[in-house]
Amino acid sequence: MSTLTQAMVINAAVLLAVLEADLGPHRKIGAFRILRPLLMSAAIVPLFVESPATHGYGLGLEVLGVVLGAACGLGAASLTHVYRSPRTGRPVSRNGAGYAALWIVVIGARAAFSYGSEHWFTAPLGRWMAQHQVSVDAITDSLLLMAVAMTLTRTFALAAQAAAVRRQGPDGGAAAVASA
Repeated sequence: MSTLTQAMVINAAVLLAVLEADLGPHRKIGAFRILRPLLMSAAIVPLFVESPATHGYGLGLEVLGVVLGAACGLGAASLTHVYRSPRTGRPVSRNGAGYAALWIVVIGARAAFSYGSEHWFTAPLGRWMAQHQVSVDAITDSLLLMAVAMTLTRTFALAAQAAAVRRQGPDGGAAAVASA
């Protein structure tokens, strides 16, 4: 499978999984919803990140991918409303068009860069890579790590928000602690 095809498959898988799991009102926050992205990330990284950069601009690019992904994940988390379901009393979430737009723009930008690197700006990118001793793998890994960091940050934030709702009493105050 070509590098471009790998990137497009990962982009599509992440976008579909996130939007399917998160869009709409009253989305249950259970173990599966939290574990699925964790397991998906644990499976994707070893499959596609074969030899991460350990120095120089390649390493910096990979770190930048993680930082940008985490920032985008926090942005996604800020658009997520977690609340107690009036029917079940358990934490649920609601995400709308803004949340979907953020994911589509971020993943679309990654996909456009991947496509452009092979079709629009191949020569300038190749010169930059040669000047800075950055491998194709480092760029691919950076994009993958960005996707994983965004997904994991959003997932950890969702788990934290759900835990906070669980700690609140049904009236929104702190839950009473039973004394022994």
